[in-house]
Amino acid sequence: MQSLFLIWKKRDWVCAIGIPIACLLCFPVDASAAIVRTNIVFILADDLGYQDIGANNPGTFYETPNIDALARRGMRFTQGYAACPVCSPTRASIMTGKFPVRTGVTDFIGGKRRGRFFPAPNQDHLALEEVTIAETLRDAGYTNFFAGKWHLGTGDYSPRAQGFSAELRGESQFFYPLGSGIPDSKDDPKTTEQIADEAVAFIVANQERPFFAYLPFLAVHIPVKAPPALIAKYKAKPVPPEAWGTERENRVRLVQSHAGYAAMLEQLDNAVGRVIAALDRCGVADRTIVVFTSDNGGLSTAEGHPTSNLPFRGGKGWLYEGGVRVPWIIRAPGVTRHGSVCNTPVISNDFYPTLLALAGLPQKTQQHRDGVNLAPLLAGRKMKRAPLFWHYPHYSNQGGPPAGAVRDGDWKLIEWYEGDRLELYNINDDPAERKNLAEAQPGTVKRLQQELAAWRSETKALMPMPDPNFMEKAVKREPSKIPNAQE
Repeated sequence: MQSLFLIWKKRDWVCAIGIPIACLLCFPVDASAAIVRTNIVFILADDLGYQDIGANNPGTFYETPNIDALARRGMRFTQGYAACPVCSPTRASIMTGKFPVRTGVTDFIGGKRRGRFFPAPNQDHLALEEVTIAETLRDAGYTNFFAGKWHLGTGDYSPRAQGFSAELRGESQFFYPLGSGIPDSKDDPKTTEQIADEAVAFIVANQERPFFAYLPFLAVHIPVKAPPALIAKYKAKPVPPEAWGTERENRVRLVQSHAGYAAMLEQLDNAVGRVIAALDRCGVADRTIVVFTSDNGGLSTAEGHPTSNLPFRGGKGWLYEGGVRVPWIIRAPGVTRHGSVCNTPVISNDFYPTLLALAGLPQKTQQHRDGVNLAPLLAGRKMKRAPLFWHYPHYSNQGGPPAGAVRDGDWKLIEWYEGDRLELYNINDDPAERKNLAEAQPGTVKRLQQELAAWRSETKALMPMPDPNFMEKAVKREPSKIPNAQE
């Protein structure tokens, strides 16, 4: 016991020995010791595509030196996925460790778009019955912090009700610590700076106690706004001519060249750098886990088309890789090797059990039932991953129609609910999803379709229902634009 006490007392020993042994080898270290010595900073970008950071795309037009530096100090996942191609469901999966379908939040809260089908019902809040990761960490002695975009309910369903400090004030889905004031939610330069300001102040004030800081930035969500000097910097950079493609009837940006978006991203990157610097300055970086990810893929097919996800297809609102493959970085001192890369598919449900393991806390398997503890991967070991599933029974604002998908090994099946159209891709051979192998691989299609159907049945997934009056309504709206029934 004396030796364990020495490990607990020496910060560098905890990072080099205590966390890996406690989390990965199940050595019987006192759980309270791990809690005292392990902080968590979770940084969530909004609408940031996989190809938008230099660590994933060295040739990008954008500049993200601080995010790239974080990747060099931890593990970068090349096949990290969001649980949904739009925001609220992914945020619910992070908080609960469940596929969004189990929470009833399957579209962004407030979404009401319709088409040939009536979209499935969508909850307007995360149920209070869910035991969030914030609640679990709070009950284990963590001091929790929140500033930014919640988008999982307001009023009785705000962050205050889900494990974060009661000292919060909010407007719509945006919440900040009391006394800080609330910037205009559409003025992202101010929201980015304020979230960073509040986070740095929190770290400084709580450096002697274990803390969980959840920082869901608004950037790089539209409207695209940034400091004029940064925009001018990118307007002066040489860029190739704009190029456009199509996804069904939607235009798709094919070149990263949007100066305003680049400036907005640089401001986000600067904010990330300030938070990381505060950890270093306070001497807690070696006992702080840092996560960086995004709630869905980059916005490329609508609403200004500010970024490109090439070579990945589609973007936000679509179940193609461009809509669900996102930046995924975890730095866990004493566990992750600097500059390590993992190619195993992972998904946002996995954060909950993984962070508990890294903190030396017991798993909550009935709560984060769809998540996988990734600690072995973080330590450089191999893991066989169970299939990943998506269920999006809605019409996205970005043109994506209702669909479901399953990723099992290298295979990915997308089932479009309108017309039961199927697309099959080998993601290892064809990450751009250009060669539909559904006709050539009927056996694989059948197996994956059965897996997807069984999963929907087990999770009690709600499906969109055909609108028998859709064509009549379409004629009344605009006779010249009746949708092609085969599209």
